[in-house]
Amino acid sequence: MNLTQQTILITGATSGIGLHLASRLHQLGNQVIACGRNQQQLDQVATEHAGMITYLCDITDDSQRRDLANWATTHYPTLNMVINNAGIMQQFDLTQSVDSTKVMTELVTNVLAPIHLGSLFIEHLQRQSVAALVNVSSGLAFTPLASVPVYCATKAALHSFCLSQRHQLRNTSVRVFEIIPPAVGTNLGHQDDYDNSKDELMPMNDFIDAVINALQTDTYEAAIGAADYLRQERDAVFDLINP
Repeated sequence: MNLTQQTILITGATSGIGLHLASRLHQLGNQVIACGRNQQQLDQVATEHAGMITYLCDITDDSQRRDLANWATTHYPTLNMVINNAGIMQQFDLTQSVDSTKVMTELVTNVLAPIHLGSLFIEHLQRQSVAALVNVSSGLAFTPLASVPVYCATKAALHSFCLSQRHQLRNTSVRVFEIIPPAVGTNLGHQDDYDNSKDELMPMNDFIDAVINALQTDTYEAAIGAADYLRQERDAVFDLINP
């Protein structure tokens, strides 16, 4: 897929993978709409990336998802790529009762929101000559890390959904990509005191290079770096990462 002069909306674009991907796509000459739920961070993104559009949206809220889709398709009729990047990761001790509110927040953010957003944009995207839905899952969808069980389960669900979504849209103009990251140096999980200092982190620039290459070469299921090992060797790796 050509990655210049496209109109691209990306969620979770104020930090981590989302911010770096939005920045790179902006540098490549695309109109980028960066979505996030923190206005101060969005203002900073707009200041540092002249010409990038920002939009305040909490994707866990059904009405805000609908408002986002209506606003984006009305104001940017050439919109032809939606990147579902926003996600959260929380630790759970399954030997004890879990907080159902925390579980629901993770389920909505990581699974319901990308499914619903895709559906809200799909009629508009199908009217474009070339279009794409990009869902960001995780290598942990294939080999779970037991300390973050809900996160792993949500990403496994998103992977499964991508397969069905891609199949159903196979005869349309909409290409469905799944980006499968390894551990990358971001703030994912930090709100829940997750310590990734022991993880072998892929440099962010290398990861973004790989994502851009996957999109440009129509690699619809792109397991990047160590994520490919997690996908191929799931049983052996589970024992290694879950002592």
